[in-house]
Amino acid sequence: MAKNVYTQEELYSMQPQKRYPGEAKEAGFLLGGIGTGNITLSSRGELKDWEIFNRPGKGDFVHYSFFSVWAREEGGEPVAKVLESRFVPPYTQARGYHSGAVAGLPRMEKSRLKGEYPFALLAFEDSQLPVTVELEAVTPFIPLNEDDSGIPAVLFRYKAANRGVKPVRVTIAGSFANLAGFEGYDVFENMKYAEAGVNEYRQGSGLQGIYYSAPHLPADHLRSGSMALITGAAPELVTHKATWLTGGWWDGIQDFWDDFSEDGLLEPESATDATESAFGPQGKLRVGSLGIRRMLQPGEEADFEFTLAWHFPNRVRSWDEDAPVREGDALERNYYANLFRDAWEAGAYLLEHKERLLKGSRDFHRALFTSTLPDYVLDAIASNITVLRSPTCFRIRDGTFLGFEGSHDKKGSCEGTCTHVWNYAQTLAYLFPKLERSARIVEFELETDEHGEMAFRSWQVFGKPKFKMLPATDGQLGAIIRLYREWKISGDHAFLRRLWDKASRALDFAFGHWDSDGDFVLDSRQHNTYDIEFYGPSSLTNSMFYAALKAGAEMAEFMGDEAHAAKYRNAFELGSKKMDAMLWGGEYYVQSLDDVDKHRYQYGKGCLSDQLFGQMLAHVAGLGYILPEAHVKQAVASIYKYNFRTNFYEDQNTQRTYALNDEKGLVLCSWPEGGRPKLPFVYAQEVWSGIEYQVAAHLIYEGFVEEGLTIARAVRERYDGYRRNPWDEVECGHHYARSMASWALLLALSGFKLDMGEGTMSFRPAISEDRFSAFWSNGKAWGIYKQQRDPVTGQLEREVEVLYGSLDGVRVNG
Repeated sequence: MAKNVYTQEELYSMQPQKRYPGEAKEAGFLLGGIGTGNITLSSRGELKDWEIFNRPGKGDFVHYSFFSVWAREEGGEPVAKVLESRFVPPYTQARGYHSGAVAGLPRMEKSRLKGEYPFALLAFEDSQLPVTVELEAVTPFIPLNEDDSGIPAVLFRYKAANRGVKPVRVTIAGSFANLAGFEGYDVFENMKYAEAGVNEYRQGSGLQGIYYSAPHLPADHLRSGSMALITGAAPELVTHKATWLTGGWWDGIQDFWDDFSEDGLLEPESATDATESAFGPQGKLRVGSLGIRRMLQPGEEADFEFTLAWHFPNRVRSWDEDAPVREGDALERNYYANLFRDAWEAGAYLLEHKERLLKGSRDFHRALFTSTLPDYVLDAIASNITVLRSPTCFRIRDGTFLGFEGSHDKKGSCEGTCTHVWNYAQTLAYLFPKLERSARIVEFELETDEHGEMAFRSWQVFGKPKFKMLPATDGQLGAIIRLYREWKISGDHAFLRRLWDKASRALDFAFGHWDSDGDFVLDSRQHNTYDIEFYGPSSLTNSMFYAALKAGAEMAEFMGDEAHAAKYRNAFELGSKKMDAMLWGGEYYVQSLDDVDKHRYQYGKGCLSDQLFGQMLAHVAGLGYILPEAHVKQAVASIYKYNFRTNFYEDQNTQRTYALNDEKGLVLCSWPEGGRPKLPFVYAQEVWSGIEYQVAAHLIYEGFVEEGLTIARAVRERYDGYRRNPWDEVECGHHYARSMASWALLLALSGFKLDMGEGTMSFRPAISEDRFSAFWSNGKAWGIYKQQRDPVTGQLEREVEVLYGSLDGVRVNG
């Protein structure tokens, strides 16, 4: 196949993960648990985009919230700096940098950020500081353990090392504003509060820290909550100033920096009898600092460890974060509020169980990042896990997992755990299958009516009327395929029994609603993931239909529902043959329409990148081929041939733009033989990473490994830390759910199949067969699979390492 875009060395590169210097301004690593909100650690070390208030908050910054270091070499002068590297141009600010950014304080000369999920590693450089400083930041992440992966806290572990020949005294301090009652910013960027908070220094049970709250705020206020900055360091090593000097202006930072920079120690109380100004914009702001101090001998290094936790349990009982809350209205609560009463309890839990939580997180990190997969593939797989811990996703009081499609800067984007978008995501299903099953329960039990019509956006989960729009053909059929996937991953027969009645109704609905002539080829009005309707037979929706029928027949047979099993098998056999004859265009599958311009937004004779999405899902689920193998291979090869672009200099795209200039990417559709509709479907010229990943995985499944790798590498080159954030793949919003199709790269490259009901798991690597290693997971356990060819016998030797859970009763085949 043509388009040799990369060398063999580039395609099979297994270099260390990238490091992003402070100049890579787009790079920002999300820290936080599943359903807890998050804080972003930038490549400079700045904490930004505080999204802990049950909604997105891109651009939100918290005043006077930073870590700082003080060091004094024996016989030398003290040095105090903010633990961030220097600001990078441009410096455009309408009123200069706000005092809360402490932009005028000394900073480290350089920084480099490396993210290997779930760990962020930040290394600083500074010629004045007599010690070196590095940061490891993490929120625990342990597949199959939803609760321990959903802690609303971050562990910050700074390591200072004395590389000199004299002893050095070192203090590292964290300073944070109290966010209880925080309600946004005024026009001058000052922080506004519903109520002034209270900061309290606490000691006990081996922990010391500051507890931030607003005790006078009503418990049902949306910003009622707490924060905590805690350390397990010995009390004699801890210095603190629970509440900075209060005042209308920047009195607090002036007093704090004077105090800290003098000797690295903090006076617990600050007071002044000086007369205040009649006007001051920061009267309700309360900031507190906690420091750890140590003496480092020459050659010695030490950890300075803090946990920052938050607890803002109340959210509106609606997808609309700005929905009015009237007196007496019921609020929803975050699931994490069931686990922790407040932020102190959350932070204390992390520290008290730190060894176990970090071991589980490091085991996952080791299993994934020692895989013998190309470095950019690991990057794609790991970096998109952040979607699960972004504001795109959350868990409500009963533990149900819900998700937007993505996140706008300040609000969720496209509500309802949208079925036709979440079809593409594979990450959650394999890492936290219990949460994925909760989404199937909502879709079938709550959102599928007695006629089998499924709402593709869930409104009823918040007690609202059912979402009224056309049912989504691909979304509804995809839910059936995903039900099958969840059954195979978990081996949970009770789960299938619980949902089978509604699932069979949902599949039966397709016969009467989308198949106008009863020939088992869907041809009626078909709403789909492009936010439009296809008319006539389409390979996208029909490939979904046949994968759903094949899955449905197997589930029906297990359930003893012979009538449905026979119905679905017959429809699959006859329909797939007819669709192949009807829509095969010689190189790829097309849409059959007499007049492609009769309806707006069709694709007709175009080469649609998603034309065989149902087949890709069938491969992931272990269903095998749903259309002739030879045609499937030719079609996916044609998608790469016609839709992959090596640059966009001369591209003519009137739609949204996701790839520019010298960038590479896969467009959603092309018309290599002409025949483009006058008004093609509305996203046809766009480049979506989620669809790129599903096509890349499908290419690998069909044996076109290098073509699949080429697409995956092209995506990650666009997210290079300068052009875009490598931990934020966008589509209709930040942290877009479809990007989690990247997990399918792991499944395809390892040839991973499973059936936990039958107790089987197998691997068939597509690369590095003679020396292969990869992460694996199912509903019962996870770990590392290895195979290596014995140089003497030529036989493959296989090893399965279980790092969590148990494989008792499971047979593993090569």
